[in-house]
Amino acid sequence: MAVHRVTKILPYQPDQLADLVADVRAYPEFVPWVTSMRTWNRREERPGVCVEDAEAGVGFSFLKERFSTWVRHDRNRPLVEVGLLRGPFHHLKNRWEFFPHPEGTRVEFFIDFAFKARLLDVMLQTNFDRAVGKLMHCFEARAAHLYGLKA
Repeated sequence: MAVHRVTKILPYQPDQLADLVADVRAYPEFVPWVTSMRTWNRREERPGVCVEDAEAGVGFSFLKERFSTWVRHDRNRPLVEVGLLRGPFHHLKNRWEFFPHPEGTRVEFFIDFAFKARLLDVMLQTNFDRAVGKLMHCFEARAAHLYGLKA
């Protein structure tokens, strides 16, 4: 099981960053290991809160896999939550929260997962800190591209 938290201050507005994270269909454009993304079943849970299901294809040097999640985007907070529908994980949860900050936004990222295959779980956990750092860099670079500020 891997649990990881990251806090960053980024020079963008909370709603901009929440929209970027919630737009999972765009992930193959800027997250190198996301090779495909399909979404379906988009629904409004209540005003300002949308949920959709998504299937990601991921590829690393030794791993090619697909998994499905639900993605909940609450524009009222702003907040993006992700939970497992099916795939190679025993469990998967992640949460992005966005708080106003004098320099832009304080981003709170949390992920908790475990693979069903113990060997795969151990292998990926050893590189997990580096992978999360790279993931955050991908989102920062995407924000800079979309919103015109330096990452």
